[in-house]
Amino acid sequence: MPHEDFDLESLAAYLHLLPQKVGRLADRGKLPGRKVGGEWRFSRAEIHHWLETRIGLADEEELVNVEGALRRNRGPEDAQEIVLAEILLVEAIAIPLMAKTRNSAITAMVDLAAGTGYLWDPEKMAAAVRDREEMHPTALDNGVALLHPRRPMASILGQPLLAFGRSASGIPFGGGFGNLTDLFFLICSVDDRGHLRTLARLARVLGSPGFLQNLREAEDSPSVHRLIAVAEATL
Repeated sequence: MPHEDFDLESLAAYLHLLPQKVGRLADRGKLPGRKVGGEWRFSRAEIHHWLETRIGLADEEELVNVEGALRRNRGPEDAQEIVLAEILLVEAIAIPLMAKTRNSAITAMVDLAAGTGYLWDPEKMAAAVRDREEMHPTALDNGVALLHPRRPMASILGQPLLAFGRSASGIPFGGGFGNLTDLFFLICSVDDRGHLRTLARLARVLGSPGFLQNLREAEDSPSVHRLIAVAEATL
């Protein structure tokens, strides 16, 4: 069943690691898990959060490995490849993003996604994104924020979506770096694995040489879409 916990062997298969390696990580507190009857059990939600955090800190080689593992483990329900340029619609891109505070930025980004017609309950999505930001800010030290709810919200989405907004002056968005955030992505996924695959692919695109500078200089929404499509095609 998709919501059952992993045991040591099934998590090792999922992560494409040896069971001994997974056991050592768990014993050292490097993996979120608990022992039940002397055997390791791992919550799928906690493992996905651990992977999400790892993706945020990974370099290019690690991102390629994570993306490969997630691709190999996809089931028939998510057999289609994640393509950022397909889930980011031009109408879900705002230059400039008309927001001056964290709350107004979240509202504006969710409204962008809702404008596509594929997000049916923007208020619920905005509340979930705010809750996620309260738990742990998604702002990075490069001026990018990767907004998303803690768990995928398939019941209010017609399909996976990506939205992008660029603030003209930057917004204090948290993260503890003291930097302003000017580039905002909103990731709306319909399942955990799809979210992680989108996050890993987006992180690789953001790490492409010169990409962030080009994103900050793009003149309009179609230009942003072309930039992302070209950068993604070179991965």
